[in-house]
Amino acid sequence: MITLKSQREIEGMAKSGAILAGVHKGLQKIIKPGLSTWEIEKFARQYIESHDAIPSQIGFDGYKYATCVCVNDEVAHAIPRRDLILKDGDIVKVDMCVDWHGYQSDSCWSYAVGNVSDDIKKLMEVTHKALYLGIDQAVVGNRIGDIGAAIQHYVEDEHHYGDVRDLIGHGIQPSIHESPNVPHYGEAGHGLRLKAGMTITIEPMVNMGTWRIKTKEVPGDDWEYYVTADGKPSCQFEHTLAITEDGPKILTSQDPEFDAKYLL
Repeated sequence: MITLKSQREIEGMAKSGAILAGVHKGLQKIIKPGLSTWEIEKFARQYIESHDAIPSQIGFDGYKYATCVCVNDEVAHAIPRRDLILKDGDIVKVDMCVDWHGYQSDSCWSYAVGNVSDDIKKLMEVTHKALYLGIDQAVVGNRIGDIGAAIQHYVEDEHHYGDVRDLIGHGIQPSIHESPNVPHYGEAGHGLRLKAGMTITIEPMVNMGTWRIKTKEVPGDDWEYYVTADGKPSCQFEHTLAITEDGPKILTSQDPEFDAKYLL
């Protein structure tokens, strides 16, 4: 069921989103070669809990951690690991959800570890721009397909990367996964019509090679995650946003100057 959120609810989600954004800004300062992905988990959980909030992913579908941390060809849902040490040239994606007094937010960000190749830099730039092209389509009267079509055209037609199909954005609030589904591919003018008060995530996952992905098991842990089918790197950026009469409003902004036109 899709619920339209009040201004009060959207403002509460923005407070949750500010905490989540604070984690990402902190990670920008500590992610470097030699850091384990478990240290990312520890930092995120401590930051969230010290700001009177809860890591929403813990317990969701049996998940045990505050973050999903994916490195290089890992696309989504990988767990933080003590023995996975970041090295120069890696790309690491950190996805997490925050519950602040019942208000949810969800955001993933990608980080270059040390000195990355020009190919990784370009992949990150394209994925970041794809996120904002999708956000620009999240306006009252448009349809879900308009978001996906804008992302897919830019990613696949213009840059010949793989636009992941199997994992998509979603509605959010009161839980972290609500209706509607928000694919990052599709046909303009098709799908559910967008209304003021909807709160959704847009979270393109872009692969350097094929869009196809496959599952992989975590040794010693009853959990599966996703990797690219061809072993090439993947990138993701995600924001939570509200659809309003004044346009899309990002609730997980890390950079108020960059996001000025999208803020409440």
